[in-house]
Amino acid sequence: MKTIGLIGGMSWESTQGYYKAINEGIKDKLGGLHSAKIAMVSVDFAEIEHMQHNDDWDGCARALETVAKNVEAAGADCLLICTNTMHKVAPQVEAALTIPLIHIADATGQALLKSSISKVGLLGTAFTMEQDFYKGRLTSKFGLDVITPNAEDRAEVHRIIYEELCTGILREESKSHYLKVIDQLYADGAEAVILGCTEIGLLVQQENTEVQLFDTTAIHASAAVYFSLA
Repeated sequence: MKTIGLIGGMSWESTQGYYKAINEGIKDKLGGLHSAKIAMVSVDFAEIEHMQHNDDWDGCARALETVAKNVEAAGADCLLICTNTMHKVAPQVEAALTIPLIHIADATGQALLKSSISKVGLLGTAFTMEQDFYKGRLTSKFGLDVITPNAEDRAEVHRIIYEELCTGILREESKSHYLKVIDQLYADGAEAVILGCTEIGLLVQQENTEVQLFDTTAIHASAAVYFSLA
């Protein structure tokens, strides 16, 4: 079994989901008392969030490069950045490593193609929905047509993530709003919807909608399990 490296804390609310899913995946494959070999460094998300919203992506990259090197030094055989948004700086982080980085958009793109999805809706932070680092990768590498909500809905989806989900607040009215946005994406032609923020799965699950959902936390964790046991 290889050791899985994690950069967590962005937010810790979703990082605990990674830890649980990875360990459950290893137990499912190996049985008994088996659990995952994990090396994790968790950051202070307040520092990262400040840089994000001040457009200091170079600062974000430097911070994660340092953390990534610490994870590698701890014995990790691969690295996962446990957040979609911070994959904006994944190229810089990957360049600082000698171990492979398992990219969340790649794992998601592969899962979508396996399910024969060609047009997909994307929910996430405003950074993920509006910038090209995520949507562009899904399009260029996997040929996917990626659509996002309108500007007003994007703003509300983003607000709920930072003001509620990242602090452990789960509101029924916010869940209803997300489900309404998912329905609209489906009406706009999306065959499925990516939960492209690792916190969204805390609020919305497949049982809440008939629209097929792709939870990036679960997908990313599954890719880590596969790597660990390959």
